[in-house]
Amino acid sequence: MIRYMLICSAEHEFESWFRSSADFEGQKTARLLTCPVCGSAQVERALMTPKIVSGRARAGEETQTAPKEAPAPAGVPQPMVLADPARAALIEAMAEIRKKVMETADYVGDQFAEEARKIHYGEVERHGIYGEATNEEARDLLEEGIEVHALPVLPADRN
Repeated sequence: MIRYMLICSAEHEFESWFRSSADFEGQKTARLLTCPVCGSAQVERALMTPKIVSGRARAGEETQTAPKEAPAPAGVPQPMVLADPARAALIEAMAEIRKKVMETADYVGDQFAEEARKIHYGEVERHGIYGEATNEEARDLLEEGIEVHALPVLPADRN
């Protein structure tokens, strides 16, 4: 897993996890990445400061500039660190949105794209749905003019 700091065209910064850099590029190309603040799909990777460990720190010597951290468990992505109360409020709001969708919409599983088309083209009564779709299915729906949105993925989902 790779954690990227992202920034939208309105300069809102946020973090997200990806399986690989290719996964990030694929989601970006498909316009599936959106800013959680303004909804912009113009999202880029922001500059991140790498953590550089000196030879002395690797050897276990104390340094003034690099405090020791507990090692992360192998293979477990670390949770996003909330830098300020605004981010905590944003995550709480996203959790409420997701909870409301899940309480009021019908879960259609991997039939999401098919069901969304039926609703869009008036084959069934208009109602809220949620489920799973591949990146390609989501892109095709958007190209057909069918509005779809990903449910927010919360930091706790990655733990």
